[in-house]
Amino acid sequence: MKKTLLQILLISLIISCTGKPMKPKPKSMLNLKYSDPSYIVKKSKCPYSTKINRSTTFVTLDKCDDRIIYPNLNGTIYLAYRKIDNNFDSLLSDAYSMPLKHKRKAVSIPEKIFVNRKNKTYGSIFKIVGNAASQIQFFLTDSLNHFIFGTLYFYKKPNYDSMLPAINYVGNDISKLMESLKWTD
Repeated sequence: MKKTLLQILLISLIISCTGKPMKPKPKSMLNLKYSDPSYIVKKSKCPYSTKINRSTTFVTLDKCDDRIIYPNLNGTIYLAYRKIDNNFDSLLSDAYSMPLKHKRKAVSIPEKIFVNRKNKTYGSIFKIVGNAASQIQFFLTDSLNHFIFGTLYFYKKPNYDSMLPAINYVGNDISKLMESLKWTD
């Protein structure tokens, strides 16, 4: 019995090794290309305007909730405008607690403070490093009348390393949005 099994195994090995030898697969890198951004000024129905990437779609919903949709990247920046009415501390507390909701999946959540005295906009941007649902969150305010929350989501299972080029691309657009935002009241 053992002799028969050994003969079958040897015959199988001889037959299977008669094909062309396979070459090892060459190493490759992910090569994602994004178009150079071109920006246009977009006036919201809420009391602000900002520059957005021309390749996006700007949608306004009820209650001053806007969306900047990236159809090619399958992602969206959610913007929520709120009027300050003796609730600045509450809005600021919410803005700082929102990124912490991703703490369980995040490796780190560095904050970068933003100040634009010319446009009277102040805020912070949080880059959530790791496989969290949201990769960037930010807020802007004039500290007196206006407050905007912003959150970036991609409609894919979070894999930070694979999504990093798209995160960086949209992150540059968010920086442009923050730099160019003007209150229009």
